[in-house]
Amino acid sequence: MTSAPLASLAPRELLGRMFAAAVNAAQPEHCIPPHLPEPPRGRTLVIGAGKASAAMAQALERHWPGPLSGLVVTRYGYAVPCERIEIVEAAHPVPDAAGQAAAARLLELVRGLSADDLVICLVSGGGSALLPLPGDGVTLADKQAINRALLASGATIAEMNCVRRHLSAIKGGRLAAACHPARVVNLLISDVPGDNPMDIASGPTVADPTTCADALEIVRRYGIELPEGARRLLESGAGETVKPGDPRLAGVTTRLVATPQMALEAAAAVARDAGVTPLVLGDSIEGEARDVGKVLAGIALQVRRHGQPLPAPCVLLSGGETTVTVRGRGRGGRNVEFLLALAVALDGAPGIHAVAGDTDGVDGQEEIAGAFATPCTLKRAWERGIRPRDRLDDNDGHGFFEALGDSLVTGPTLTNVNDFRAILIT
Repeated sequence: MTSAPLASLAPRELLGRMFAAAVNAAQPEHCIPPHLPEPPRGRTLVIGAGKASAAMAQALERHWPGPLSGLVVTRYGYAVPCERIEIVEAAHPVPDAAGQAAAARLLELVRGLSADDLVICLVSGGGSALLPLPGDGVTLADKQAINRALLASGATIAEMNCVRRHLSAIKGGRLAAACHPARVVNLLISDVPGDNPMDIASGPTVADPTTCADALEIVRRYGIELPEGARRLLESGAGETVKPGDPRLAGVTTRLVATPQMALEAAAAVARDAGVTPLVLGDSIEGEARDVGKVLAGIALQVRRHGQPLPAPCVLLSGGETTVTVRGRGRGGRNVEFLLALAVALDGAPGIHAVAGDTDGVDGQEEIAGAFATPCTLKRAWERGIRPRDRLDDNDGHGFFEALGDSLVTGPTLTNVNDFRAILIT
């Protein structure tokens, strides 16, 4: 990518370049090869799940020096060609029968391995929904209903995944335990605030210190109705996960190959090349999307009016995973909810442009990554008879920005390091 001064780049183009750099930094072809382990004396088996898992498998195949075989499951539309590793597609964010069947096959595949064998586990965001193997007494329909309720509740990703782990027969370290006594090397692309491996795809191959009691407290906190089988599994303690110190996990090594921070640093480099000073506010910002939008609008206005905490031209960069408590009936996602709230709070302030998008190319349940906002966003909406605050109240961020022609559409990016937000102040 060639550098260009700010004067020669339109704000939207510069923001688009920063988003593209963030996505590119997390592409498996770049981040998988440096972390490959030494080949074993025995077999090499590749397993995995997530939106990036197929691209991770392809990169591994291209750079692996010996024989291997395996199976990974990815989201519909995210498969890429592999010669030796089977790619299965399933539903995300609400799981389906294809994901359940793939999860069962993964468990069966790793049974009977020896201490000379190596399991390379490729995990990225989305893997939790793609491995919906229910625990005893829980059905796939139960998992689907609970997943929908969690997604609409406003719970954080850590809270959602705590519940998911304890209702599963494969997450919370169970898949790694099934690999014993083989050596397991986890190669993870993080999409969660804090990069905690147990929260990436609900940690199928890492230990979990949380408990069934923790999961029950989260369910109570958000008023989620549990089917009888799921409640019985949690209350009895039968859904307990594999804990730290379990001898079956002694041969597990975990490596983070791409993270939200790496993506933000790549975007910051693009800004510097354009003569714009970047300020990374954080890679793990959480909270209600509309509240985060208001707060970051306040910081942008402080820059514009007072040159604090740094003077313009600058760009405020942040990542993490906000939440949306769904109250309306619109077409929403956390990134467009954030962006619409930001635009409303800025109220047409001059010289402030922004982009917000999910690095996997899907914000909410729409095949749209996010959107752009400009100082004219509200004015253009009113001219079309669109009331921004009403759309925000209806959780209709996608409908709002699509009507203005400001959606960010990438198609499947084949990676996932969570949300990317950039606010450019000129």
